[in-house]
Amino acid sequence: MRVSGPDLGSLIDALIGRPLAPRVATYGPLRDARGHPIDQGLALHFPAPHSYTGEDVLELQAHGGPVVLQLLLARCLEAAAETELRSGRIRLPRLRLAQPGEFTQRAFLNGKLDLAQAEAVADLIDASTEAAARGAGRSLAGEFSREVGALAEDLVALRTLVEATLDFPEEEIEFLKKADLRGRLDRTAASLKSLIDRTRQGALLSEGMRVVLAGQPNVGKSSLLNALAGSELAIVTPIPGTTRDKIGQTIQIEGVPVHVTDTAGLRETNGASDEVERIGIARSWAEIEGADAVIFLHDLTRAGQAAYEAGEAAIARRLSGDDRVLHVFNKCDAAPSRRAPHDGLRLSARTAEGLDALRRALLERAGWHGSPESPFIARTRHVNALKRAGEHVITAGELTTRGDAALELLAEELRLAHDALGEITGRISADELLGAIFSRFCIGK
Repeated sequence: MRVSGPDLGSLIDALIGRPLAPRVATYGPLRDARGHPIDQGLALHFPAPHSYTGEDVLELQAHGGPVVLQLLLARCLEAAAETELRSGRIRLPRLRLAQPGEFTQRAFLNGKLDLAQAEAVADLIDASTEAAARGAGRSLAGEFSREVGALAEDLVALRTLVEATLDFPEEEIEFLKKADLRGRLDRTAASLKSLIDRTRQGALLSEGMRVVLAGQPNVGKSSLLNALAGSELAIVTPIPGTTRDKIGQTIQIEGVPVHVTDTAGLRETNGASDEVERIGIARSWAEIEGADAVIFLHDLTRAGQAAYEAGEAAIARRLSGDDRVLHVFNKCDAAPSRRAPHDGLRLSARTAEGLDALRRALLERAGWHGSPESPFIARTRHVNALKRAGEHVITAGELTTRGDAALELLAEELRLAHDALGEITGRISADELLGAIFSRFCIGK
């Protein structure tokens, strides 16, 4: 349990009975209001600014169990509201429970973490794969922020160069040519492109890939979900329409979280159809709309049957031109002589033949390419900000060919590129900072 805020000495005295040496774990009783020990534990004092939040922090480590922690929590609040004998003042009149994530928020507001690092804290907690956890650790350590910061410094230097020529117009273009402005812009654009690619990998680790299994009833969607997950998640029967609603499971492929959703079989419905099935099919199409990739599952054993082919054509019309669609032909074990079209994959959900090829195809569709070194964690908003920065840098490079009349526009493009990078690390104005600051004290566990 931690307490964060200024001047925690009086609270430490009430709980521990003596001052604590900075950043030294002290073992002893953690006392209640009558001086009786609630528990024997460790107390650490981190004076500002050398703490996680940048404020004074008191950390109490007790034995596990909710009762002990609740007693300590209640004692902290009680002690804070008591009148100190020496001064006659209430110890910490504004001590309160922390909001979710507030300690990390304070670390950000006090400059201990930037926004990308603060987000990495949540990503580390939510990591569903080992690769995601390692990537979040690298981002929390500041690796991603340092790369963004280096690019931002390059943009500042380039903008300074352009601004200097605006102040000395007689030098303008010749001066920029000697400084190799265009070459430096091209190199910055190349660095941004490389960082965007690695950031996409990090976003995949953080957010994963959403895959929807789609197709007619009884083509094997539920069997494929079970095969990918390695367990019997979905009921599998030969009865059409067994799956009435979506069933989801998160798996991992080479450390990438893949959120797979099995949906109700797609077929034409009318007023006389089962209402539950009709709703399930409508939800299936809604899931398809929001997917990163759609596995259109076909049944090799029914190829050539008129009713089946008509249903295939109806689905294909709705998915026509969608580059998210991956055609997969199931039940190759029961139809060994039939081949999949050149743009499709052939597999058996029952025997697992072709599953590895499907996994590789999904990663390729997501844009993943594994590397020996774990990438840093990132988010889609980081990718989008880097893309905008890259577009402004490319525009700035094009403006270098338009002469001195375009210098002000060039400087503006560099400013916009720098601002886009600033969104990643969360450099905010003083007004925004003041509006985000909570009251002075917080406590949490």
